[in-house]
Amino acid sequence: MESLKPIFSSPFFWGFALGMVFLVLSLWAHFKTKIELKRLRRSLSDKVEIEAQHLGELKKEKDQLKQENENLRIKVKGSGENSAQTLERELEIFARAEKSMYVTAPGFSAAWENAKHAALEEVEQEEQGKSIPRKLFRKFFSAPNKGGAEHLLSTSESNPSEQKSS
Repeated sequence: MESLKPIFSSPFFWGFALGMVFLVLSLWAHFKTKIELKRLRRSLSDKVEIEAQHLGELKKEKDQLKQENENLRIKVKGSGENSAQTLERELEIFARAEKSMYVTAPGFSAAWENAKHAALEEVEQEEQGKSIPRKLFRKFFSAPNKGGAEHLLSTSESNPSEQKSS
């Protein structure tokens, strides 16, 4: 043991021993860092995969919504043309029915002419500015259009006898 005493008392030995301790500690920290880096890489790759999957789903949904939007745009464009044709057809039907009523129901024609004349006077007064336009009030206070023309005449407008008394 006497021969080892000068070795243990030398500053070189203590420096070497202390260096070995620091080496072990630094290797331990290095391996911990390496393990943590692998864990973070796995976590990052998982996150990237999830985000890529989510992005793919969003792109599919976006494409589907674009297709639906295009289909709806085409339907709206077509329905606008169709509704004009439907209104023209109904106007033609009413005109033909009116002609038929003149021939078949002689009492109807006088009441019909009076109602048309009263309605014409109202429209002329609105156009001249002597009366408040009913079209504006109808737009603000009527129910939303469901595709028909039911809202065009309210109950007070459909009865010409009430209009004459007011």
